[in-house]
Amino acid sequence: MMDTVFFYIFAAMVLGGALLTITRRNAVHSAISLIVCLLGVAGLYLLQQAEFLFAVQIILYIGGIMVLFLFVIMLVNLDLAAKERQFNKQWLIGLVAAGLAGAQIGWFLFKGKFEIASAGAAGASVSQGNTEAIADSLFKDYLLPFELVSVLLLVAVVGSVVMAKKRI
Repeated sequence: MMDTVFFYIFAAMVLGGALLTITRRNAVHSAISLIVCLLGVAGLYLLQQAEFLFAVQIILYIGGIMVLFLFVIMLVNLDLAAKERQFNKQWLIGLVAAGLAGAQIGWFLFKGKFEIASAGAAGASVSQGNTEAIADSLFKDYLLPFELVSVLLLVAVVGSVVMAKKRI
């Protein structure tokens, strides 16, 4: 019973934070709304007994990346960006894209409803814990994407510093 209540609370945080993130005109308010969304995702991880992902979500994404986003937002000149036109008024394209994404999710849910039950048996072995299974998968199967993401984040940090500095 309590799991259901917490699920709805965290789901409301995710959906509300996501909607506020894309609808706020102030970039700082959008970043704070994204933090609320990420907190909801962390809560959903905790409900699924994925304690490692919960801790990574809190420490890495909320504590590190969002602080970096806020730092970049504060450094970049937002007065010029506020005067520029923010939205292209292309609501029809957005609605079509959202409808297609919803149809795709519905199709995957319909086609995969029998696959979900058997997917739990093919997960991590009983002798391994959650953290060990994630580490094995991350550093064996997904090492190249992991390293590419780290390089991408490094380029983003250097780019934000270059944008913030007038003269180097």
